[in-house]
Amino acid sequence: MMRHEDVWRALDALAAEHGLSASGLARRAGLDATAFNPSKRIGADGRARWPSTESVAKVLSATGTGIEHFAALVTGAPALMRDAARAVAQRRIPLIGLAQAGAEGYFDDGGYPVGGGWDEIAVPEVGDPNAYALEIHGDSMTPVFRDGDIVIVSPAAPVRRGDRVVARTQQGEVMAKELKRQSARRVELRSLNPLHPDFAFDLEELAWIHRIVWASQ
Repeated sequence: MMRHEDVWRALDALAAEHGLSASGLARRAGLDATAFNPSKRIGADGRARWPSTESVAKVLSATGTGIEHFAALVTGAPALMRDAARAVAQRRIPLIGLAQAGAEGYFDDGGYPVGGGWDEIAVPEVGDPNAYALEIHGDSMTPVFRDGDIVIVSPAAPVRRGDRVVARTQQGEVMAKELKRQSARRVELRSLNPLHPDFAFDLEELAWIHRIVWASQ
């Protein structure tokens, strides 16, 4: 029996295959960037919702994905995945908790993961060789990212307004937010949880800012 969460998981997996977040996949398909957000997966009555057949069709067309491959992602069938020409490639990337990321020794001056204190996690292939994973702690990103979710971060991915990002200040504070606005001198970050404040920094106050390209959800 097909379940709602199986179809949503398949869309997340398809996004990861192409190095995209769920919102990035929606944009590539010509849909509203929020079309696949977790909030859209639950109806106003609290019941799980299906993605529309039109949105799925647009995603398959935009990514050049056949229905057989998408069906394999939905079912999670290992045999189908092995036989599919575009099976999800796996690699291992560094993983630490978001709370740890502010400590010294985990990133070099360019914001790339270094040192021996990282764990590792197997994830769908992403194109950035310096990609890393963070485990979300706290509730500042709910309902988009919840405590315990794993996000994959790409230092090489371009960052645009509306992207979910991880930023580190020169003081060592690391936070997962949404890029609200960026100018030549100023960066504004939005907390997706309205109970948490937004932040604004002069550009020189930030060591780096990297885009979240995938989440475990």
